[in-house]
Amino acid sequence: MKPIDRRILQLAVPSIISNITAPLLGMVDLAIVGHLGDVALIGAIAVGSMIFNVMYWLLGFLRMGTSGMTSQALGKRDFQEVMTLWLSSMAVGMGLGCLLILLQWPISQLSFIAIHPSDNIWQFVETYFKICIWGAPAMLGLYGLTGWYIGMQNTRVPMLVSIVQNVVNIVASLILALGLDMKLEGVALGTVIAQWTGFLLSLLIWFRYYGKLKGYMTGVHLTGNFFTVNRDLFLRTVFLVSVNLFFVSAGARSGDVVLSANTLLMTLYTLFSYIMDGFAFAGEALGGKSYGRQDRAEFNEVCRRLALWGGGMVVLFTLLYIAGGHLLLSLLTSDAAVLAVTDSYMGWALLIPVAGVGAFILDGIFVGLTATRGMIVSSFLSTMLFLVVYFAGMNVWSNHALWLAFILYLLNRGVVQFIWLKKINRVIWK
Repeated sequence: MKPIDRRILQLAVPSIISNITAPLLGMVDLAIVGHLGDVALIGAIAVGSMIFNVMYWLLGFLRMGTSGMTSQALGKRDFQEVMTLWLSSMAVGMGLGCLLILLQWPISQLSFIAIHPSDNIWQFVETYFKICIWGAPAMLGLYGLTGWYIGMQNTRVPMLVSIVQNVVNIVASLILALGLDMKLEGVALGTVIAQWTGFLLSLLIWFRYYGKLKGYMTGVHLTGNFFTVNRDLFLRTVFLVSVNLFFVSAGARSGDVVLSANTLLMTLYTLFSYIMDGFAFAGEALGGKSYGRQDRAEFNEVCRRLALWGGGMVVLFTLLYIAGGHLLLSLLTSDAAVLAVTDSYMGWALLIPVAGVGAFILDGIFVGLTATRGMIVSSFLSTMLFLVVYFAGMNVWSNHALWLAFILYLLNRGVVQFIWLKKINRVIWK
């Protein structure tokens, strides 16, 4: 195995483990309230988790922007910039978290209007939301720290923090919700404790292993590039979130069975994305570092090897889904009607790996280059293509039109970014 392949795997594998464990925070909450004997609590956790997932997803730009800029600064051996990014990203993240706390009432009211759950469920959602919002500064501060670690070519720390967070969440939620009979409040408080534990652990590890860099610290400096990169990544995320929310909404208009089938099939996309995001993180770290030190040969080699790893994952997951896709979905539901509908649309799900691989790999490369304008253009054009294809075919092909639009959306993101990369690759090297 080539040294570059070892570096890719050293960065990708811990990231994959982190990606897989991250959703457990919400799943643990759901599992605990599922044993409290009130179905409204399950609905409240589902709605509350969705609100926070969308909110944090929209603010995920902080991790990506920090990763790309830090990897470039590391490549330049500019440790003053490295430390400026560490402090600035953490400060901005915690500041945004505090802003969410201040804006919690309008956020909760807008969420109610958008989701419109029953009054019985909403009273529990408000309780869950008002407690969990206090974890926002820790979560968003951790976004900055995680991006910094990835930029510093270290994905093992985020993996460790993610695992510890989940263990603390399980233990704290069980003790508070069941042991102390705090029920929903205990579950929410357990989540907040886990979030702050993760943030403080990440800081503790930094002081233990990176504390010697304190001498390069000059304070918080929010440059124009910092704002431009994060603004572009935020807008790109808005387009991606819009497509995902529209996909769910459009599926719901086809009935409960089709909505359930789409949800199950999208787990195949989610599983593939967890794996490919790991390789994207490797692209952020390695691509950004080679660009920072203006090593074009190394950058091109990183791109080639990531493309090969991506191709291998396409073959692996396509064969896996062909051989065991139905079995995997049958583990998630025993409803014969829903499984029958998933079989009707399984062909589209089999195209997810080949359609999406380019977008995932190139997202990582573009973040490393901080070529965020290309990410906006690709996400905007792909979102427009998604909407045009869906509305053009919805009356004829119904849910098939939705899946066709989604596959073309994924494919187009990769195609546009590939063309954009070929264009900028001629001008970014000095």
